[in-house]
Amino acid sequence: MSRHATKLTLTALLSGAILAAGLSGCNRTQSTETLLAEATDYQKKGDIKAALIQLKNAVANSPENGEARMALGTLQLSTGDAVSAEKEFGRARSLGIPAARVLPLLGQALTQQGKFKEVLTEITPEAAAGSAPLLSLRADALLGSGKPEEAQQAYAAALTADANSGEALMGMARMAAAKGDREAATRYVEDAVAKDSKNPEVYMMQGSMLRMMNKPDEALAAYSQALKLKPDHRGAHIEKAYVEIARGKFDAAKIEVEAAEKNSPGSLLVVYTRALFEFSQGKYSAAKDALAKILKIAPDHQPSILLAGASELNLGGTQQAEQHLRKYLQSNPDNVYARKLLAQAQLRNSQPADAAATLAPALKDAPQDAQLLALAGESYMQVRDFDKASSYLQQAATLAPQAAAVRTSLGLSRLAQGDQARGLSELEAAATLDPKSIQATMALVQTEMGMKRYDRAEAAVASLEKQQPDSAQVQQLKGAVYMVQGKNAPARTAFEKAVQLQPTFLPAVTNLARLDMQEKKPDAAKARFTAFLEKDKNNADAMAALGELALLQKNTAEATTWFEKASTANPQATAPALKLGAHYLRTDQAPKALTLARKLQTTNPTDAGVLEMLGQSQVATKDLNGALDTYSKLANVLPKSAPAQIRLAEVQRLLKNDSAAAGHIKRAIDLQPDFMPARLMQVDAAMRAKRPDDALAAARQAQQVAPKAPLGFVLEGDILMSQQKSAPALQAYEKAVALAPSSELNAKVVQAMQAGGKSKEALERAEKWLAQNPSDARMAMMVSEINMAGKDYKAAIARLESVQKTAPDNPMVLNNLAWAYQQVKDPRALPTAEQAFKVGGDNPGVMDTLGWMLVEQGNVARGLPLLQKASTQAPNAMEIRYHLAQALNKSGDKAGAKRELDKLLSANTPFAQADEARALLKTL
Repeated sequence: MSRHATKLTLTALLSGAILAAGLSGCNRTQSTETLLAEATDYQKKGDIKAALIQLKNAVANSPENGEARMALGTLQLSTGDAVSAEKEFGRARSLGIPAARVLPLLGQALTQQGKFKEVLTEITPEAAAGSAPLLSLRADALLGSGKPEEAQQAYAAALTADANSGEALMGMARMAAAKGDREAATRYVEDAVAKDSKNPEVYMMQGSMLRMMNKPDEALAAYSQALKLKPDHRGAHIEKAYVEIARGKFDAAKIEVEAAEKNSPGSLLVVYTRALFEFSQGKYSAAKDALAKILKIAPDHQPSILLAGASELNLGGTQQAEQHLRKYLQSNPDNVYARKLLAQAQLRNSQPADAAATLAPALKDAPQDAQLLALAGESYMQVRDFDKASSYLQQAATLAPQAAAVRTSLGLSRLAQGDQARGLSELEAAATLDPKSIQATMALVQTEMGMKRYDRAEAAVASLEKQQPDSAQVQQLKGAVYMVQGKNAPARTAFEKAVQLQPTFLPAVTNLARLDMQEKKPDAAKARFTAFLEKDKNNADAMAALGELALLQKNTAEATTWFEKASTANPQATAPALKLGAHYLRTDQAPKALTLARKLQTTNPTDAGVLEMLGQSQVATKDLNGALDTYSKLANVLPKSAPAQIRLAEVQRLLKNDSAAAGHIKRAIDLQPDFMPARLMQVDAAMRAKRPDDALAAARQAQQVAPKAPLGFVLEGDILMSQQKSAPALQAYEKAVALAPSSELNAKVVQAMQAGGKSKEALERAEKWLAQNPSDARMAMMVSEINMAGKDYKAAIARLESVQKTAPDNPMVLNNLAWAYQQVKDPRALPTAEQAFKVGGDNPGVMDTLGWMLVEQGNVARGLPLLQKASTQAPNAMEIRYHLAQALNKSGDKAGAKRELDKLLSANTPFAQADEARALLKTL
């Protein structure tokens, strides 16, 4: 809740308290009879709130006045406040009001709360004998208790007592409807209307029957008749609102909702109707806020739980949606709509296997539901079971042949099966079925671009543009197609047109800013977002974009300001706060992140994103036990989340509890066998425990469960390299590269070739990759290192100088360049090493280069401390330790040099300067 909202609430509460105190003081001069009379007048005028105040004042004035309590309870009952009404009727009875007057109203109050057992206790068979209203209440309670035979007997007895009893006839109608006999139910309702025409409830029942028969106009007429008899009838306004909402007539619905709110300001049913009204118009935040009020008081109100789940889903709160919908389905397992919503949430949460399991019962009960089949197809597509996916999607397409979205999914599934022709055919059909569908065309365009058929992608966008020439989204898609091809000029034109069409269309503004950054124009990029904020001043995403730009320019303070502004401008939104927390963590402001996370948790105790940030903050501030507790809560909130288990494993490892960590890793793998972070941790745990065979087995299991993912093969290669088995490691790396060619994986291939003595092949492989990817600094560095290993320093220098032009402040580029200069006696060596140290002074390799140069040039006093620090940080770097021994020797510390060389050579680890080290040791 925002600080301002809190102040407003507090002010309102205080004002109410002062007003109540003032009224109380005034009321001492008014008699109870006067207050009751004023309440009656207010009711006649339709001012229910004022009437309630006067009745409460009357009760406060004369607490022992049973009539005042009866009047207050009756009005509370009519406004839907059955809990308060029950209390007042109980007090009235104890004050001497006859049971004959109290029981019918008390029975209604209890029935509205679902307290059927209490109704049967209060209204005994003896008390109800001969009374149609009491017999009907008993029958309602029996029906609610699951005793239909006894209920029917009680309704029959009520009709015997009064053949014109509307309540009894309505009860008989409900009994008939429950048996599926709509004709008999209709007959009973018509009988009730004819015999008890002054009873508004019979018209309410008639309206409900007509709604079930899809006769909205007649239903509205029935509800209007109920309002003629009882103008403040809350239920009639609500039912009319439901009819109008279903018809999309929101102006008419609004009138009914506001009337219900006026008559019953505290009724949870009215609040629910308001939530449904907002939801139906796409105002999901407003619906969510209304539902929160209900669930705070009535956490098990099933319709509110379902609507809360749907609201969260539409707002992107998929974790919270999943919680609500799971709870709803526990009580309503046969609700297909809820299952479809839950499956959508699970798909968005990357839980396709869970989505498939959620849908399975519904597929048996509703096999002809096209949307259900489409969701099942999407679920199986995400678990990569493309045969099942295509089967379900084909069934959905058969049931709904004009559904472009289904044909789009079917096309993508066919493509994943390798059926390119049919896949593209389905995507083209989807685009043809709905020429204005951006989603269908986008899928087609992405497929064409993936196949590098850019001309066809452009043609698809051009076709869509003809249908929607004034769509900002279409222009955005057009620009994206050009941008991928490097055609920045037409891309910029398309994005600028998108912004002209819709000035607050942030994706296009963001892409224009990206083009500005590519052209080295950060100020222009910044100006775009600043101008955007002039039109949409509280847009958190635009502020976050300015924060990211500031980070790129190494302006952490400005970035912090923007992220904080985004969160402050949107105090009730968690997303900007989570971005701010992530920024605090990545910029070494963990205490601030922790404070923010704790504040967020007070209002969002089960929000997965908040718990994740809190756990990260606790780890960053060394509160490992706190992090363990937080991640345990996260695992409870997300019981089927593999990432949550891995978070627990990471903390247990930091706590040196390897067995507990292993248990969480196993749990993560059981939950999601193809979750690669879990497989990575499993391999790492085995290697740390010096069990390379187990690590290798785990890597190969990863390959089996995810044969198209490179990680399993990369892990195998890394394990084999650690065992100096470069030949089989090279084979594993080559398999990984075949699956996902990248700079990192090609670098591993080159390293394995070098380790296997294939320096020439390694150089050829690296240069081939560089020819295709000239801006790859990583591979250029590797080429330079191969050059230096072969003592081709001039080639290394040329390569490094080329890289430096694109990465002038990269400490490793500068460090290697300085080293190469040193080997050819280039005077730029020391200044370059100093520059490397300035931008990357914490790197032991950088410290070693500068320290050794200084020692060689006679500046031992400055060089020695650098080498000592580098050796401490990298104790296994033999070359650094050799340089340290040399420096100690030159400083006059012969004993220190000897100790260092003894340790160095006793390790039996080969290194390039081993012979020189032995020769030096002989001189000491």
